[in-house]
Amino acid sequence: MAEITAALVKELREKTGAGMMECKKALNETNGDLEQAIDWLRKKGLSVAAKKAGRVAAQGLVGVKANGKKGAIVELNSETDFVAKNTEFQDFLSHVVDTALADGDLEAEKEALTNLIAKIGENMSLRRTQVLSVDNGIVASYMHSQQAPGLGKIGVLVALESTAPADKLAEVAKQIAMHIAASAPKFLDVASVDPAAVAHEKAIYSEQAKASGKPEAIIEKMVEGRIRKYYEEVVLMEQAYIMDPDKKVKDILAEASKNLGTPVELKGYVRYALGEGIEKKNEDFAAEVNAQLNK
Repeated sequence: MAEITAALVKELREKTGAGMMECKKALNETNGDLEQAIDWLRKKGLSVAAKKAGRVAAQGLVGVKANGKKGAIVELNSETDFVAKNTEFQDFLSHVVDTALADGDLEAEKEALTNLIAKIGENMSLRRTQVLSVDNGIVASYMHSQQAPGLGKIGVLVALESTAPADKLAEVAKQIAMHIAASAPKFLDVASVDPAAVAHEKAIYSEQAKASGKPEAIIEKMVEGRIRKYYEEVVLMEQAYIMDPDKKVKDILAEASKNLGTPVELKGYVRYALGEGIEKKNEDFAAEVNAQLNK
């Protein structure tokens, strides 16, 4: 039997877009013959995934799950919402979330996704995943507008560090997670705000203030006021708590610490909104059909 080298597997993968494991299997099945391996993959429907890879996948679902001191969140994209409602798609996403939560092999999941693309016939993308954990405390999950257990359009993880009872922390974490889902903060606290982002905002506010013709000292105070307002918009701890706007999120945590008799610290959070940041293709149906006919 011919030697199946890494270079040969790589070449087959580049030609077909099939996963690494599928390419290796195809070469084993065809005694290392590249052209026969391509045909083998085509017959299995695996090489078609490459043709779909360039198509925009901005639909899909976010999956989230927490288990005590650890939680995982994953975004899996598809081209259409119809496919996102497919049970195979949903089962695959749930499996990936479980794999991430168990620190499993996500590269193997990407290989499995290639098979799912070939089977369903639509481009999909395992776009992003993140895991949060704490030494003491709890990681809680929340799914806004849940479509299936742990699956939906906006998922949130919240990590609270504390020695307080887990059930009490879970109540606090859920309320904060709901706030995060609705308010979409960009930063945890003022210290974590990107200095470049602050400098950018200051430059804009300064130019706006100068246009008013006011004295420099007044302009400086105006800019400081606008920066405080900026923090209140984008920093979680400085945001007005959505369920009690007279308080900030940091006040809610301070109250929880007092009520539970031990410090409650928000160590981190993750918020995934489906498709955010993906440039969506804007074509009407007639143009799409016409493009297909003229290929």
